[in-house]
Amino acid sequence: MKGIFNPTRLVIARQRSQLSKKDLAARAGVSQKHLKGYEEGERQPSPEVLEQLSRTLDFPVEFFFGQDVDVPLASNASFRSFSRMTSGQRDAALAAGGIAFEFASWLDAHFNLPQVDVPDLAGMDPEAAAEIVRAEWALELRPIRNMVHLLESKGVRVFSLVEDTREVNAFSSWRGGKVPFVFLNTLKSSESSRFDAAHELGHLVLHRHGDPKGKEIENEANAFASALLMPRSEMRALSSKAIGIPEIMRIKKVWNVSAMALVYRLHKVGVLTEWLYRSMCIELSSQGMRTKESNSAERETSLVLKKVFDAMKEKGKGLRDISSDLKLPVEELHKLMFALTAVSLGTETARPVQSAPRRGHLSLVR
Repeated sequence: MKGIFNPTRLVIARQRSQLSKKDLAARAGVSQKHLKGYEEGERQPSPEVLEQLSRTLDFPVEFFFGQDVDVPLASNASFRSFSRMTSGQRDAALAAGGIAFEFASWLDAHFNLPQVDVPDLAGMDPEAAAEIVRAEWALELRPIRNMVHLLESKGVRVFSLVEDTREVNAFSSWRGGKVPFVFLNTLKSSESSRFDAAHELGHLVLHRHGDPKGKEIENEANAFASALLMPRSEMRALSSKAIGIPEIMRIKKVWNVSAMALVYRLHKVGVLTEWLYRSMCIELSSQGMRTKESNSAERETSLVLKKVFDAMKEKGKGLRDISSDLKLPVEELHKLMFALTAVSLGTETARPVQSAPRRGHLSLVR
């Protein structure tokens, strides 16, 4: 086997499988002591042991040879439900972020992606920050048609986060302080996912230089998302109308937000009295709309990833080729794009791309 075994890659593969050292050792038939030594770089696994670990973790043997993988740090990643997450869930999500970093580097090497244009508004009032973002991005006061497309057009790398848990909603991180990433739980309703995207943008804009955790930080990101998706002036303009549940259901479709988020925003800007707000919350909850959206909008998808795979398909290539280049399981890459785009697998047998395709220019529109 060419190259030098990299213990940090074994850690990432184990974290993605959400296995403890004890569980992995038992499943792979190795001692915990030896496994600990492999992960800490004190021992080198034999080819036979590495094959066992590879099969157990479902990562190709080649993955364990290579440079360190850049992984988001828990200290600068914003998790929406950090306090309810187990360490295993957190580490699995961060490891997915590391794989996304590798994938993004591959994309940058083969395509001209949009340049980063995310303002640094650290310490600013969330409402004012949302207004500045709308002004700088020329959004005016219109509904945002597609949050994923908007983020991508401003250089934010958007990926899916398919974790089998409600505790991992979404998170964001700056890679090296230069490239912003947002990971969305694409199993949620379209409206919830849009709000998550706006919420994570709030972290990227407001909390770029600190540890984006805690109730106050989360409240600021929520306030930013609410203001960005539902501008104050447009919401206050509704005060001249009699608003009931039927009107809420109509207005929410215009702004593509959840009914509960709209009711909260209207109360926050003074359109709904405390009594009317509580009454509407009770009625919406009785209809099951606190956890499930009625007549949900069509799910947002990625324009960048669609263009990438359309271009690759023309060359007879697909996800298997990227998997082969990066020595990563196809399934791990597919998870990063789940519900964001239809993916062509390309060649039936994974093989390296013999020569890099000419860098394609991706032109995005909001």
